[in-house]
Amino acid sequence: MPELPDIAAYITALEPRIVGQPLQWVRLASAFLMRTAQPPLADVEGRIVRELRRVGKRIAIGLENDLWLVLHLMIAGRLHWRAPQTKLAGRQTLAAFDFPNGSLVLTEAGSKRRASLHVVLGEEALRSFDAGGIDVFSSDLDSFRAALTAENHTLKRALTDPRLLSGIGNAYSDEILHAAQLSPLALTQKLKPLDWERLFAATKRTLGFWTDRLRAEASAVFPEKVTAFRKGMAVHGRYGEPCPRCGDKVLRIRYADKETNYCARCQTGGKVLADRSLSRLLGSDWPRTLEELEALKRR
Repeated sequence: MPELPDIAAYITALEPRIVGQPLQWVRLASAFLMRTAQPPLADVEGRIVRELRRVGKRIAIGLENDLWLVLHLMIAGRLHWRAPQTKLAGRQTLAAFDFPNGSLVLTEAGSKRRASLHVVLGEEALRSFDAGGIDVFSSDLDSFRAALTAENHTLKRALTDPRLLSGIGNAYSDEILHAAQLSPLALTQKLKPLDWERLFAATKRTLGFWTDRLRAEASAVFPEKVTAFRKGMAVHGRYGEPCPRCGDKVLRIRYADKETNYCARCQTGGKVLADRSLSRLLGSDWPRTLEELEALKRR
């Protein structure tokens, strides 16, 4: 799922292309994409784009008459900039937003249709999409800590809860926790003051680094290949590869269709965190340390 740095990159690429331009037509290839009936989609056609905003992990396109198009790409939705009036071709294409200088095309990989498009009127309606999470870049350590300790959750869950923090998901939470050298399963209400300082600094530094990098790339060429697995990431998507800090292999916890990547040496004091499926299978034989894990692999 595109997260804060990815959404910022899309906005950077779109602003010079569509702000000040009239949205001529919206062509839908999938009826499931549209999630609102009022105002009607036809009301946005012919309206000039005034601004773009990020609302959590959504992209909001502001048009004349206080109308807003709100796009949520979910896991597999992606945006592409194509020639004007490009054809809606292929099973993955969901919609095209036509401008005089090009078409913004929305695609979604896979068979599940989770991406969504809303048309809303006014600032109050737009704010309804904000889950309430704080913006890390405009917060301080105290407000950051207060948000994450409102409930006692694991750091992984807290960082990715949109009610607490805005725009962070699975990929960048892995990178943040590795940078802070903290376990994804550490509980928020048990962290020490120095842990909070490291976590806050790592969150701002990680998001800032990737936002700046992706926006710089997007200013040169439209971001056609938005992915959760970036070259240069420390642990996310790098299961079995060496940790760039200590050289030990990156480990993972798998659950549902997601996984958390971490370095046991750097983040958990050498403790191997239980993988739900494998720990049930192995029971008491589940390795608790890196040494036990290596011994198990050699059997």
